Amino acid sequence: MWKVPLFDISYDEKESEAALDVIRSGWLTMSTITQEFEKQFAEFLGVKHAIAVSNGTAALHLANLAVDISAEDEVICPALTFVAGANSILYTGAIPIFSDIESKDNLCVSPKDIEKKITKRTKAIQVMHYAGFPCDMDSITEIAEKNRLYIIEDCAHAPGTIYKEKKCGTIGDIGCFSFFSNKNLSIGEGGIVTTNSDTAAEKIRSMRSHGMTSLSWDRARGHAFSYDVVKLGFNYRIDEIRSAIALVQLKKLSANNRKREKFSMLYRERLSMIEGIELTFNHAVGTSVHHIFPVLLHKNINRLEFMEYLKSKRIQTSIHYPPIHQFDYYRRMFGNRSFVLPVTDDVAKREVTLPLYPGMGENEIDYVCDMISKYLNNIRK
Repeated sequence: MWKVPLFDISYDEKESEAALDVIRSGWLTMSTITQEFEKQFAEFLGVKHAIAVSNGTAALHLANLAVDISAEDEVICPALTFVAGANSILYTGAIPIFSDIESKDNLCVSPKDIEKKITKRTKAIQVMHYAGFPCDMDSITEIAEKNRLYIIEDCAHAPGTIYKEKKCGTIGDIGCFSFFSNKNLSIGEGGIVTTNSDTAAEKIRSMRSHGMTSLSWDRARGHAFSYDVVKLGFNYRIDEIRSAIALVQLKKLSANNRKREKFSMLYRERLSMIEGIELTFNHAVGTSVHHIFPVLLHKNINRLEFMEYLKSKRIQTSIHYPPIHQFDYYRRMFGNRSFVLPVTDDVAKREVTLPLYPGMGENEIDYVCDMISKYLNNIRK
């Protein structure tokens, strides 16, 4: 259907062979391949612990539990992100408190607004490195230390993003990654939790598998005959097939991130000459992995008509994101309480995500930009 899809997976026969090898082995549940992926991902980030889980939402849920977030607590988080961030806070019984983003140029959460939202009930700050660009972690860390708050990094967009010589997922107390199909490291479903805390890692490993003291793999090898359950846990395990694919994808990650950067720079070069489009992250600090390419339409441009036009030209676009505080469920939950998020509200009305993936070529970039230019020229006539 699409001449230029929003994203496409970067797979070849290596992913197929890795999955087939697991099937041939006869052992599909979490064991040595998962352990090897955890080891290699920890080495890639330069972090002590990496615990693979079933998806990015599970990673966020376990991260909140690992720092003892519970009922009556508040966790400050952005509203301009996927709903899993706020949901993961609600799962613990705590309340998400939405913070505004920095500006229409920087779509990451605002440290100044975070500081305004802190109360006696605040226990943690959950940040999201939007589009693969790092948040202002120096300011956020200073705020957290001053107020004795935990930092949970949502790195779903940021596997390999560098902020002042540190990779995202190693700066706060716990990092959370997603490996959903459209992510830079893509395995369909899956995630990983990263931390330098031995205590947090032990909690996460236990809760990942029902709070059990031994796994099926341990019992299959004769290392245990039974098990105890020492805490409330969940079935958040990943399987060996996805871990095998993840190992292949991890080897491709740095090269694919460079391709994303190349195509992002081409977009910037072309779109900077087109009236009606505002580029974002023009003054970003650090090294981005360019997960998505968000642009803002001028306020007089109808977003739906713009996206429908590109659809008619077989160009797929999306919106990142409908802000969480405007969803019906959250409106009902908070009742009359309103969140004053003027920058988020403005950006959310105008943001459009253009296609970006490692398998693109310059021809696709040219085609997308040409169609955008054609549409904007036509509506000005």
